[in-house]
Amino acid sequence: MTKPALCVENLEKYFPPALAGWRALLHPVAKLTVPALRGVSFDMKPGEVLALVGANGAGKSTLLRILTTLLLPTRGRAEVCGFDVAREPAKVRRQLGYHTGADACLYARLSGRENLELFAEFNNMSRADASRRIGDLAELLGLGALLDRQVRTLSTGNIHRLGLARAMLHQPSVLLLDEPTRSLDPLAAAEFRRFLLQHIVGELGTTVLFASHALAEVEQLAKRIVVLDRGQMLICGTPSAVKAAAGAETLEGSLEILAHGPEVQAL
Repeated sequence: MTKPALCVENLEKYFPPALAGWRALLHPVAKLTVPALRGVSFDMKPGEVLALVGANGAGKSTLLRILTTLLLPTRGRAEVCGFDVAREPAKVRRQLGYHTGADACLYARLSGRENLELFAEFNNMSRADASRRIGDLAELLGLGALLDRQVRTLSTGNIHRLGLARAMLHQPSVLLLDEPTRSLDPLAAAEFRRFLLQHIVGELGTTVLFASHALAEVEQLAKRIVVLDRGQMLICGTPSAVKAAAGAETLEGSLEILAHGPEVQAL
């Protein structure tokens, strides 16, 4: 039996309430009472593409940050390629690539090439392997001469492309994306989706978990979707199964019905 590439079991995350003024002074260590995730469970097969959907504040980014070891869960567990995110964070990070459309995590005064070479060293890649991989990604993502310009001189879309190259530099087994096409124009977004399906998933067999508000993109890319609402998982299944369970013709309509109806179990 194939081992899951990613496994989430009864994952919960609570934060302390935001306090200010005298309340913060009297309660310097407030109890964890604000729920971000409440009992979320699902798994992914190697090479699968799964989307996290839901309104702002549903828990999508919190879940991704737990999987990247940036946050610790309050309860429950999560594994990436068989490694526990809380107990084996270093091993988990070796398996992951992570990119968010809001922040490319690059050094503005370095060139694109210098950034990628630096991150290649962080991933213990040899100079020869790094040079070859940077060349391949530059061709695939259309970076070209942009690699030798300082990041601060690049457009938002090109910085986004460079951030994607950074996330995929070490050919991770699992790729986590938070709003991956947020800063891309329609043509660049379409090219990225083609690149994701054909190269990252089709050729490399990478497992991809992404969060997106673009429901047309979700239906185009994802084999299954997880619908989150205020930290709870409402349903997990194929887009067609989710629409059938909600009794709606569109994914957008399904999300509205599910968010205001009874909880539905995973399909």
